[in-house]
Order: sequence, then C-alpha cells, then structure tokens
Amino acid sequence: MKRSWLASFVILCAASAGLYADDSLQAAIQQDYDAYLAPLFDHFHQHPELSFRETATAARMAKELRSQGVEVTEGVGKTGIVGMLENGPGPLVLVRADMDGLPVKEVSGVENPSAVTQEDIDGIVKPVMHACGHDVHITSLVGTVRQLVLRKNEWSGTVMLIGQPAEERIGGAKAMLEDGLYDRFGVPDYALAFHVAAGEPAGKVALETGLIASSSDSVDITVYGVGTHGASPHKGKDPIYIASQIVIALQGLVSRELGPLEPGVVTVGSFHGGFKHNIIPDEVKLQLTVRADSEETREKLLHGIERIAHGVARTAGLPEDKLPKVEHNFESTPTTFNDVELSARIRSVFIDNFGQEGIFNNIRQGMGAEDFAYFVQTKDKVPGAYFSVGGTSQTDLDAEKAGGPPVPSHHSPLFKIEPEPAVTSGVRAMTLAVMELLPAK
Repeated sequence: MKRSWLASFVILCAASAGLYADDSLQAAIQQDYDAYLAPLFDHFHQHPELSFRETATAARMAKELRSQGVEVTEGVGKTGIVGMLENGPGPLVLVRADMDGLPVKEVSGVENPSAVTQEDIDGIVKPVMHACGHDVHITSLVGTVRQLVLRKNEWSGTVMLIGQPAEERIGGAKAMLEDGLYDRFGVPDYALAFHVAAGEPAGKVALETGLIASSSDSVDITVYGVGTHGASPHKGKDPIYIASQIVIALQGLVSRELGPLEPGVVTVGSFHGGFKHNIIPDEVKLQLTVRADSEETREKLLHGIERIAHGVARTAGLPEDKLPKVEHNFESTPTTFNDVELSARIRSVFIDNFGQEGIFNNIRQGMGAEDFAYFVQTKDKVPGAYFSVGGTSQTDLDAEKAGGPPVPSHHSPLFKIEPEPAVTSGVRAMTLAVMELLPAK
C-alpha cells in the first residue's frame, strides 16, 4: 500500500536536516571515484549486454548492492534487480538506472572500448556497445548507494534501487511492473532517474518540469500481395509497389493531419521484401517508429497508420482478407512528465549545491522516448523527477564550435562520455535528490 505522508511534514524534516554545503559530499564522491568507481565504470563499459540479456550486468549490480548491506531480489521483469535499503520510518524513494547496451560496434577511440558480441533476443549475434551512457547510470547508482550508506545517521526512510533491463527496447520498466514490482516491494512516494547527455558540458546538471520525453511506439506492417514473375506484373499484386505507396502516404499523417504546432513523427526505419530481381514477392514487411507529445496525438497517429495502410491496399484492389496486418502492442511507452512540484523542489537543491553555473538548460532537440514513464504513470500516479547530467568534455564542445568534428550523438558508434565528471556529478545529484526527500533522523 502506498505510504501517506503530509507534504508539510516531509518538507519540514528535509529543511531541518539542511542541505550539504556539498564540499564534504563532493570530496567523498571524488575519493570513491578514484578508488572504486573508475574501475567499475571501465568494467561496465567493456562488458555491455543487450536488452533482456543483462545477466552478468545484473549479477554484478546485485553483488555491489549486497556489499553495502542492501537486500537484493534478482530476476524481476526477466533480468531486472530490486535493492531495498531500509533505514527507519519515512518515505519510499525509487531510484532507477537502466542497464542495457545497444547492438552497435564501438569505434569511439576510447582507451577501454567494448569488443563484445552477444546473441540478441532475435537469435542474431551482434556487436554490443554502451552507446547511450547506461554504464554511467549503473556506476552512478552504485556510487549513490555507497554515499547513502555512509550517511545513514542523517536520513530516515527506504530507498528502492532499480537495475532496469531493456530500456532500449522500451520494455524493461513495463516488464518489472507486470512482474509485481509495486505489489511486492511497495508503491514509492517518489521516483527518480537521470540520463547522461552527450553534447552537454560534462559535470553540469539539468532538471526541467513538465514534458521530458515523447511517447514511442514500434509498429510492424505486413503488406500482402500476389507473387508473380517480374516481367508479368499484371498477373499479380505487387506488395513492394503497395508498400511504397503506404510509406509515402504515411508522411501526410504529420504534415496534413496534425496541427502545425502539434509535434509528431512517423518514421519507416525498415523495408524488407523479395529475394530476386525478377520475382515479385507476395509479402513485404515495414517497421516504423511513431512519436508524439500527447496521448491524443499518439492515438491519432496509430489509428491513422492502420487507416492509411488498409486504404492504400484497397485502392490497389486487394480483397479484405489480404489487407495489411498492423501490429503495435509492443515496444511502446507513453510520454514522460516530470512532476511540477517535485522537480522544482529538487532543481532548487541542485542550484544551491552546483551553483547557477553548474546548471544547463536541457532544450529538447528531438522526440526521444523514455520508459521511466511506466514507473510514474501507474494507477497510483507516483510523482517523478527525471534529470540530465552533462557528459561531453569542454574540449570537444569547443572544438565543435570552432568548426571541428561534431560531438557524436547517442546511439552512434563514435559515442563517448567523459566518465569522471559524468559519474561523480550523477552520484552527487542523485544523493542530494534522495536526501532532500528523506527526513533527517
């Protein structure tokens, strides 16, 4: 059952504890990084694992948390872990770090590159790389636990530590909840997470209120036809031609059916059909990603995709039993919103401790998605705050500004993070956020 806490009581207790002047916390984190977290980051970076394949990563995370006296349950939502750090009465605060890497071959030029390959859930062996900074997230989670344990005489409550699988397939958070996360371990009073940001100054932090990430839906369309010889197209129904018309028609969903100020994306990322130059196949498969900033837009796009696919097929003369099959009930997440009151409260803590010069404005430049939404947009409506930590060295930012090589984006084989300032700032920010929400003893 969800704990009930009077907001005024929590705020009063947090205020009475006072915020760290942060010199001692920062020094302790730096010392821990030099002695412990740096080699741990190197280990995670060199040994990434794919979504729902994070068995070794989860085992190492469980080991690290248990070494700090945390009670750990493994195998939640397939490969997820849950650690419970209990320290007397008080709120329950969820802290999440995603664990999975990406099927990308690393060519970043760092000293500790990944050379790992792994069989994916589709049975194909692929190169694996931490091309989105999840190695920073899990290392920082361990570092945060170590700081909280050192300060157990200064806070009271319970911290739920989540090692989440399959964020890249936007399925891990949902899988953990469907495995009874909140029924088994309690509904948190607050939920926190962060993401390292390429292209932003390493060591700085950002926390915005309101919309943080778009919804995302993966859509598969199977277009059927009637196969025939390529020299006699009139004797069949060409699914490549029909699918091509569907791809073009889908672009009108955003450009002609959404309002000009209503964001939306429909991208066809995969188009597969046929095996031979002179054979018209009987089937084509399309894979789409669909993004929106509201549930209303999301539903409009998803319904529109099916309507267009079926309409184009009917125009081509396909019978009703040959209409395209449209599937989208997998790899999906709703929009992610930061709770206004909670994020404003934590942002104030960040400004007090990092200084205004240590804060950057996290301006959205695309429609990236994040399945942290599942932890907060449950039937219980958990207040959540999702913040960013800069990960790119100032040297690289200055070089880009001067006309040099652009800073590689997330999911690029060139992606790299400056680990020391990213990890230490991630630990610092998360420790401050958690302790802001937990009353003093």
